[in-house]
Order: sequence, then structure tokens, then C-alpha cells
Amino acid sequence: MVGKKKRKGGKTVVNIVLGLICAIWLLPTLGLFISSFRPAADILHTGWWKIFPHQEWKSGKTIQLSKDVDLRQPIEVNGKTYSDDQLKAGVAADDGRLLWENRRARTVNVQEKGWKVKTDVTLDNYKNVLSGKEYKIKEADGTEITQKGSGLSQAFWNTLTIAVPATVIPVLIACFAAYAFAWLRFPGRKTLFVIIIAMLVIPIQVALIPVLKDFTSLGLNGSYLGIWLAHTAFGLPLVTYFMYNFISQLPKDLFESAFIDGASHFTIFSKLILPLSVPALASISIFQFLWVWNDYLVSLIFIGNQPSVQVMSMKIADLVGSRGNDWHLLTSAAFISMLTPLAIFFLLQKYFVRGLMGGSVKG
Repeated sequence: MVGKKKRKGGKTVVNIVLGLICAIWLLPTLGLFISSFRPAADILHTGWWKIFPHQEWKSGKTIQLSKDVDLRQPIEVNGKTYSDDQLKAGVAADDGRLLWENRRARTVNVQEKGWKVKTDVTLDNYKNVLSGKEYKIKEADGTEITQKGSGLSQAFWNTLTIAVPATVIPVLIACFAAYAFAWLRFPGRKTLFVIIIAMLVIPIQVALIPVLKDFTSLGLNGSYLGIWLAHTAFGLPLVTYFMYNFISQLPKDLFESAFIDGASHFTIFSKLILPLSVPALASISIFQFLWVWNDYLVSLIFIGNQPSVQVMSMKIADLVGSRGNDWHLLTSAAFISMLTPLAIFFLLQKYFVRGLMGGSVKG
């Protein structure tokens, strides 16, 4: 009985901790989502939580003071004296809060607290992000012209064009390599595997300049092929190690039976390994796709920042404008950028946990 109570108490603690972690992650996301539908002025002046019922000071009656009141002296309002600075900032009184309404006209507003909900929502942020924001420009002769900026559509297709091949190529190559390291016997197998795994600890930034020089000499820099090869090279060590852990734990009897039946290595790989490795392939594909989709640095180095080839991360950074005055558009742009990775995750989620657990238990 005591043991059951301890286990039950332990589960409760774990559930509470997990709930807190989820809340810490979800709360900023909720705030970002709500802000994406708020007008720019509301985002600038009030927090996203103001959309929920809250108490706020509301304007009430107006008190007219004498025109000859000296603001450098204590000011009497309703029988009590206050300083000019207090009335500027707002000072608590018996019937609410006193605040200058018009300092020059010597009028003081008596504010009262009341419940308020800011229900102003708009789709303008999403409209400006997707189709481009309109700007009014005044020419030297006084005429006013309207120009429309570019939206995220081109950047979306550029990112998709990069992300899909940059996910499929390294996962496929790593799957072949993992099978070879796990079940084939050839000279230098362990040494090559150790070298590949050692690349996991090498920072990407160390390789950027040497690889860029080689790509430039080969004419690959600024092309889709170049960025595909770069993402493939940087992603191969982790994907190979992940797939090796899964494939190496498959039953040995499975391969022996296939060899007895006369199956070649390619037949075993295509007919046995790939179907059995679907959970692992789906899991590592999600990680690789997310890394490529959210990448900024590698794309900036190997494909550039021209509008015709910009990826989502670059375009979103440019949405704020040269002076950062359109930063409110980042809220809606962030959620638009999330849609594709979320769709990929939910489509493959049934394989996700199975793939992560693959190879963790032997036998």
C-alpha cells in the first residue's frame, strides 16, 4: 500500500512538472498568436493579455480648477493638495484617480476603474505579410504614388524548393551508409564510422568559408544545387548516426534468412530495411526538415539574400523595414512560417515516438 502511494505521488509530481513545462512553452506562443491579430497601435501600446477581461482606468467627471492656479505650488483638488508631477503621473484619490486632462486649461479628470476587453482584431497583419504592404511615397513634384512591397509567397516556394531535396538527399544517403556500417564487413569500416561521428562536434561555422571557396571555384555558389549539397553535408553525420542506431538493432536472423533465399544486399535494403525503417526515417526527416526550413546562416552564405532566392527566415527578417518600424508584422509572419513544419509533424507524428525509441532496447 505504501509503495503504491509513493508511486502515485511520484506520478503526480511528474505530471505537475510536465504541465509547468508545457505552460512555459505554450504561453509565449499563445501571446504571439493573439498579437498577430491585433492592430499595430495596440501591439505597440498594450500587452496581448489585454484582450482578456481586465480592470482599467476610465475617464470620469472633469474638475475645472481656477485659471490662476500656480502649478509650481501645491494644487488643491477636492479639498486635498497635490503636486504638478503627481497629477501628471496620476494620483490615487478617495473617488478614483486624478490626472491632468488639460494642464493648460487647468482641468483635472477623475478616473474610475472598470472592466474592459480589447476586442479589436484585424487580418491586416496577415494581409501585409502574404501579399505585401502598401507604401505611399511623395515625389519631388508633390504627387503621391503607392507602391506595394513583396509578400512571403516567393520566399515560401524558395524555402520549399530548398528544404525538400535537402531533407530527402541526406536521409537517403545516410540510410545507405547506416546499412553498410551496420551489416557489411569491409576494411576501415570502424575508422570511417568514427570519422563521420566525430564530425558531429565540428561547428558548422568552421566549415563555411572553406566550403564557400570550393563552391565558388566550382561555380556552385548561389545555386540550388550548392545549397542542397551544403545542407546534405552538414546534416549527414547526425542522420547517419541516428539511422545506424536503428538499423543495427534489427534481428540478425532476418538478414540470414534473406541471404539463404538468395537476396542481394540491394534487395535486402530496398525490400526489408526501408519498410522496417519507416518510423526512424520519418523521425529524422522531421528534424532535418525543421533545421533546413528554419535555417538562415547556411542559406545566406551559399545562396544569397537576393529577393528572387530569399528563404523565409531572410524575408521575415526584412519585413521589419530598414528602421524596424514594421516589427509588428513579425507576429503573423512567424505563424505563417510555422504552418508547414507543423503540418509535416502532425502528418508523421505516429512514427515520431516509434522512431526515437528505435534501437533504444535490444532484443
